[in-house]
Amino acid sequence: MARWEGNARGRLERAALDLFSEQGYDRTTIAQIAQRANLTERSFYRWFADKREVLFGGGEDLEQVLVSAIHAVPADTAPLPTLLAAFTAAPEVLRPREFLRERSAVIAANPQLQERELSKLASLSESLTAALVQRGCDGQTARLIADVGMAVFRLTAERCMADEQADFAQTLSASAADLIAVTADSIPDGSGSSAAERS
Repeated sequence: MARWEGNARGRLERAALDLFSEQGYDRTTIAQIAQRANLTERSFYRWFADKREVLFGGGEDLEQVLVSAIHAVPADTAPLPTLLAAFTAAPEVLRPREFLRERSAVIAANPQLQERELSKLASLSESLTAALVQRGCDGQTARLIADVGMAVFRLTAERCMADEQADFAQTLSASAADLIAVTADSIPDGSGSSAAERS
């Protein structure tokens, strides 16, 4: 009997995450993931190169959405507001909160997955930097803005995962404001003291 292929990617992601949570990432095989999803191993490889990519397969979607959103922001917008405006498009491709929480726990328990997560985030930051440069931002400023923006994005994601009622756009704005406040309070003046030390 042919196995139903509807929403194969989503079913494989869900099956893999369930198995990773139940028995651990290292003890889970691709065959088990395919079986849990009621699909074949061949179907698995249509979507993912290996079992690790089940946890990171949506990264390309996020990158495409954010880069497109950057280019859609009015040309006279400053770099950081441009990036923050682009981030508001992220919920279009982000997985549900429950999935992201479970994914985060699986990654936190496995050093190899942590390394892969850092690599993916670095790749995303490079793409955002390139998109800002294409808008006319100089390379050093674009890199700094991308790094700062990624810090805001990660904080926003963590807060949204922790709070079922959190609105992404509002949380993003609050996270940006928190970062700006911390930065402004920590930059030393010519005397070497910070704003907090001077007050």
